[in-house]
Amino acid sequence: MTEPIHDQAEGLRRLLVQNFLRIVTLTSGGTGTGNTTAVVNLAAALTRNGKSVLVIDENTGAGNVCELLGLNAHRDLLDVIRRDKTVQEVVVGSVHGFSILPAGRGMRALEKLNVGDRAHLIGSFAHITPSFDVVLIDAAPGKASRSLSLALSSHEIVVVASPEPASITAAYALIKHIGGNHQNKRRYHILINKAVTEIEANTIFSNMESAAKRYLGVSLQFLGYIPYEHKLCPDNPLPKSFSAASFGAAFQHAAESLIHWPFEEDEGRGLERFMQCLLQGSSGSQGARMNAATAES
Repeated sequence: MTEPIHDQAEGLRRLLVQNFLRIVTLTSGGTGTGNTTAVVNLAAALTRNGKSVLVIDENTGAGNVCELLGLNAHRDLLDVIRRDKTVQEVVVGSVHGFSILPAGRGMRALEKLNVGDRAHLIGSFAHITPSFDVVLIDAAPGKASRSLSLALSSHEIVVVASPEPASITAAYALIKHIGGNHQNKRRYHILINKAVTEIEANTIFSNMESAAKRYLGVSLQFLGYIPYEHKLCPDNPLPKSFSAASFGAAFQHAAESLIHWPFEEDEGRGLERFMQCLLQGSSGSQGARMNAATAES
């Protein structure tokens, strides 16, 4: 009698997987780690795997996603908040098949929105098409990111670090900061970028994992490493052809790993729910900053 029930449960789980919106923030402790490059290449790899991907770009100015791809983005999420544009009119398509939502100015305004603006913004994401399988957030570096306040238990965080000691230290400090403010975040993924060898990347991750487990009580999972790519890193000692192949294969491996991450069945699925949680998190972050300021005064 237990077998039919098990089969029904498995069928329901597969249905939920098909409708599940994977939300992943890629962040780093500071600038220069190649976070935006990682977002773009991971989005392209996921698209090649048949996933519909939306990249939300939290950065403004030089080096953001649209600039990296040579795209003109004259509007962003703030124009949606002001009711000057719809989300559909702000989203930019790329030749790689994924979509981009420039959101830098809008993300900074989230914590200041009144009830009406919040309701409008949530509603704006309710019927966005096409439906997306994965949302990748290119977060502002360090503690400046507004996306790290997300309260979704299914929201995954990938911390990108390079082999430089300053980058590793900043990545660890960022994990400590997030864990201190959001104690439900007990799992993080680590992507080592610009590694010369696999041994180097594994050593860096092993050291970070041991320290995080011992001192922070959090779990780190190795998403992989990205080798020096000749075009992006002129000092790369590897032959160009080998480097380019390894670079693409590394992101393909990361994309396939991401697709098979476990998920929480009780979470809402859809951009409307995502924006609602983002707004709730922004309110909580504002309150935390106010409390900290009061304590210091």
